[in-house]
Amino acid sequence: MAFKPFDLTGKVALVTGGNSGIGLGMAEGLAEAGADVVIWGTNPAKNRDAEARLKDYGQRVRAHRVDVSDEEAVEAAMDQILGEFGRVDTVIASAGVMQGAPSYGEMTSETWRKVLGVNLDGVFFTFRSACRHMVARAAEGDAGGSLVAISSTSAIHGAARNEAYGASKAAVCSLVRGLAVEYARHGVRANAVLPGWTATELTGELQQHPKFKDQVISRVPFRRWLQPEDFAGVAVYLASEASRFHTGDSLVLDGGYTVY
Repeated sequence: MAFKPFDLTGKVALVTGGNSGIGLGMAEGLAEAGADVVIWGTNPAKNRDAEARLKDYGQRVRAHRVDVSDEEAVEAAMDQILGEFGRVDTVIASAGVMQGAPSYGEMTSETWRKVLGVNLDGVFFTFRSACRHMVARAAEGDAGGSLVAISSTSAIHGAARNEAYGASKAAVCSLVRGLAVEYARHGVRANAVLPGWTATELTGELQQHPKFKDQVISRVPFRRWLQPEDFAGVAVYLASEASRFHTGDSLVLDGGYTVY
């Protein structure tokens, strides 16, 4: 018999950036565990493909085109979820972009603003909207909720030529800790997941470089890239009652890279 706290039947989960990569890997885990899943993404074709893939698990699935850096779009899309599903129990903020520069001195203000607009402002807008709902639900006697921000080991490593990305990912860890303290009284948990080197579109070019594999991936104790499906388990754990007292944490998922 499966460990019952991991059963997500009746729960509703939102995954931003859930149409590919880590977000899709997490969404698949949530759907397989019984949750209804809503995906936000900006690519209509990817949204359709992800929606069809997740429906194979038999749960209710919706995919909507939402730019998380657009405050009004986030508010409208959250209202849409609540109108159709009546609640949201877990929000995973996985939408993100990575743009660097040949050097920090050559990084443009446009690059800085775009990266922080999606990676930090997008998390702020999404979590703020979710918190309003979760607090209102708690006031009606239905407390609980889980907020999960996808950060990066770039938050704790030096991200040379990618300072905007590293800064945005460090900032969401701080945001999560603040939310964990403020919203625990409403039964809401907040945690961050810090992925290591993961085979997604963001790292597509690096995956093609033998030198990077020899010098970097060889230092991962598991000797391989993380895959999106490696994030399914942590998503289910953080969405479930198994993590009901786990909050304010930064969970590193990198195959041992940061401790080697």
